Amino acid sequence: MSELNQRSLATLGELADEPVEQTGPTSDFVYVDISSIDRETKKITEAKALTLSQAPSRAKQLLRTGDVLVSMTRPNLNAVALVPEQLDGAIGSTGFRVLRSRWLRPEFLLRLVQSQRFVDEMSALVQGALYPAVRPKDIAAFTFAFETPVQQARIVAKLEELLSDLDTGVAELKAAQKKLGQYRQSLLKAAVEGALTAEWRANNTPSETGAQLLQRILTERRARWEAKQLAKFAEQGKTPPKDWQKKYPEPVRPDITDLPTLPEGWVWASVDQLTVEQKYGSSSKTNEDPTGVPVLRMGNIQDGDLDFSNLKYLPVDHAEFPGLHLQDGDLLFNRTNSPELVGKTAVYRSQISPCSFASYLISVRFSAGYIPEIASAFINSAYGKRWIKSVVVQQVGQANVNGSKLSALAVPVPPFKEQQEIVSALHAQASEIVDQLKSVDISLKQSNAQRQNILRAAFVGLLVPQDPNDELASALLERIRAERAERVKQPKTRKTKPKEIAIMVSQLIGVLAQAGDWVPAQEAFRRCGVADGALTERIEELYAELRKLDKAGRLAVEAVTDAQGRKLYDKLKLLAG
Repeated sequence: MSELNQRSLATLGELADEPVEQTGPTSDFVYVDISSIDRETKKITEAKALTLSQAPSRAKQLLRTGDVLVSMTRPNLNAVALVPEQLDGAIGSTGFRVLRSRWLRPEFLLRLVQSQRFVDEMSALVQGALYPAVRPKDIAAFTFAFETPVQQARIVAKLEELLSDLDTGVAELKAAQKKLGQYRQSLLKAAVEGALTAEWRANNTPSETGAQLLQRILTERRARWEAKQLAKFAEQGKTPPKDWQKKYPEPVRPDITDLPTLPEGWVWASVDQLTVEQKYGSSSKTNEDPTGVPVLRMGNIQDGDLDFSNLKYLPVDHAEFPGLHLQDGDLLFNRTNSPELVGKTAVYRSQISPCSFASYLISVRFSAGYIPEIASAFINSAYGKRWIKSVVVQQVGQANVNGSKLSALAVPVPPFKEQQEIVSALHAQASEIVDQLKSVDISLKQSNAQRQNILRAAFVGLLVPQDPNDELASALLERIRAERAERVKQPKTRKTKPKEIAIMVSQLIGVLAQAGDWVPAQEAFRRCGVADGALTERIEELYAELRKLDKAGRLAVEAVTDAQGRKLYDKLKLLAG
């Protein structure tokens, strides 16, 4: 704030407080909510065409060209946008603070609410855990250095010049990021289909095929179960009953419907057939004490690898240890997350030991002879993502894939020597992709820092010089405040009483009944005593009653548009009944 101390300070509440009609829709409409805004481009990209009957309760605010929308929910995400000309007359969610000003240029205002100072100050005022949001009065209290409209125009022009070049660079970086992601997916696909090792396979004949390997794993699996059962009988001092081996729980067989044909020597197997054991992680509350055992959580799985930069811990003597200590080669599967992130998978390779894992993860320990990175590659590939989409269970705000469904997943089983070759090739090429993605990420962070430096300079008066011939911002601000003070002195408007509204509605129904056809809304209002200069509150109350009539099927409302499809006015017609 020190950079602003010597300048003409104002608040958004003083200068961006032009009234916004809260009438909501009266007919089919275009709806803008928080999901409509692209947070990267700061543009409205997903406005929704809705019928009146589909109107959400939050669809209230009548938007105009040049309005600046600021999402009050999760202000750290900075969902802000400018209403373009083609969305004039759209209806906005009450989740927005709509900034409309006679004194602040829309483009200036939009850039102001993108500044890091605005984001930081709003984020510090957030209330609520489940629905973190700021209040309209928090946004209204934001203080900034006021500039005259002429100076604002210069600032905006300079910002457009500097930021357009920066935007071009960012677009190129994001395109590179997307291509690298596509290349990663192509690499995984080639690995699990056998294309990655096609040349190796042509020059090498394995001593054991995938089918033979699977059979050996299944034989060993049964032998482990029988040994465990015999040990249990011995511990209980019992003689094994007749045909006790028949109680062996056969593993789930793989469903290979819609899966590709594998190379010769490969075979499909279920995770259950290949698994020694599965475990759910700990649900105990973790802490920040680094002397304990690290507990991997769903956020620690990133792009098929484990990220150890943000760890939580449980005490070394925790009751679930050492039973929940990970072993080298354990595959970690994220069973619960948002719909787009559920199913993330990575393999633990003793990077930190001992180490454990949290309850939203499942650890899978495979039999010797199957390298877990093969299963991880398959789950992270397009095949795995398609499988997740087919089995996921949607819950409130989250998605879940349980251990039973994971057990039934079909994964490819190449010969063991080829598995080693696949993992080696994947590691070499994936490492190059990771290095390039890190480089792109660093460049994006530098671009964002540069953007914020430019915005900071703009709003502390360092971006463009002030013309000495301009009117002083302080003098203009003083006049604005004097005008505002004069408005406050005006007598407060009387709230329309329910009885008066009922009389007006009755009169309106009479006017429409007499007309027997479509009547422009303003003309209908005029005929029942609501003049063009009527108070906004009175119009809002009348529109609220009209919506009730419309929903009851007694009134038809249609928008009249010009040749370009822009709304001119509403027309009303009374329906029979």
